[in-house]
Amino acid sequence: MKILIRNIKELIQTQDNPVKKVSGKDMASLPTIKNAYLYIEDGLIKGFGSMEDFPRSPFVKYAGNSGVKEIDATGKMVFPSFCDSHTHIVYDGSREIEYIDKVRGLSYEEIAKRGGGILNSARRMQHASELELVEQALERLEEIKMLGTGAVEIKSGYGLTTETEMKMLRVVKKLKELSPLEIRATFLGAHAVPAEYKKRQGEFVDLVINEMIPAVAGEGLADYIDVFCDRGFFTVEETDRILMAGIKYGLRPKIHANELDFSGGIQVGVKYDALSVDHLEFTGEEEIKTLLESDTMPALLPGAAFFLGMEYPPARKMIDAGLPVAMASDYNPGSSPSGNMQFIMSLGAIKFKMIPEEIIHSVTINGAYAMGVEEELGTISVGKKANVFITKRIPTYAFMPYAYGSNKVETVIVNGKIQ
Repeated sequence: MKILIRNIKELIQTQDNPVKKVSGKDMASLPTIKNAYLYIEDGLIKGFGSMEDFPRSPFVKYAGNSGVKEIDATGKMVFPSFCDSHTHIVYDGSREIEYIDKVRGLSYEEIAKRGGGILNSARRMQHASELELVEQALERLEEIKMLGTGAVEIKSGYGLTTETEMKMLRVVKKLKELSPLEIRATFLGAHAVPAEYKKRQGEFVDLVINEMIPAVAGEGLADYIDVFCDRGFFTVEETDRILMAGIKYGLRPKIHANELDFSGGIQVGVKYDALSVDHLEFTGEEEIKTLLESDTMPALLPGAAFFLGMEYPPARKMIDAGLPVAMASDYNPGSSPSGNMQFIMSLGAIKFKMIPEEIIHSVTINGAYAMGVEEELGTISVGKKANVFITKRIPTYAFMPYAYGSNKVETVIVNGKIQ
């Protein structure tokens, strides 16, 4: 399909020489082109620029061509699609009963101790068929696609047995075939300790290392490996062992870290060159210094802190120190039952005090980096995949985080095809 979008009010995140990520004070600057055009062919971005220069561009020949789909974007903006680098989108059913428990005052940890939380999802996961899981996940993927997401990372972790973890990852593999979205799979066998291993946590860690990781790697089901390194879950020493085992099988780390306490998760993630360390509600000077000396992306999940009523990570302090920041939805049934990245943008402004430019970097190029797709997505650049969206008529790009609760996306294009 050939698509020519003309009269774009503002083309957002344009980069002729695309960077891999944007850090610190550079996050306050956003490259855009006003009154722009964008040309797409064979699923890729082939050209863009100012409408003033369009008559002299090589793409003028496509105007009025019957083989080209032309879109007049007067008053509208075009963004690269969101890259959501942290989700648990494969799950069975919902957990609104636990939500009521939370409203009544129970903490996340208290709900988990009662058999709720991750263990609740794990029980349901063991009984659900792959077909049921695929159908449910496809609905969620369709929803987030139409809200502007063009790439998504999906974790396992609701299996907690070798068989069920493999089932989850086979579902993700099927989703890669069925969905037009760019999808990455992460093995998260160490998401929680099953009830039957309650006083034998070391044995469960051995199971993850000696049985799960070889099985997952043997079928090529995961791109990354993750561990929930936090108070009440997995220790630094256990995380160290699991990551080392995963790396031996070619799985690069991504870490759940410091959501509940200063856990050492950031440090162990950086030690093993984690692609990202995620959550980070508890991040101090030592953690920031460690991250500054690394290539690891801090990925913040404001939806979880919002839903659970928890402390928010110090995003402002991190950016001011010179760090890059990504934001992701953490879409899951227990602590963030929404994949709406537009709302995540709003939380970035309201709770993190990030300015619009920083927010846009965090959900596009930095999100792409946090899931390893920055060479293909995250910016409007020639040669990158044409995963973009056209907004409704909006006054400025700051309107995206400002107008929370409404869908500002009008047209979605994924792999160069209008959805």
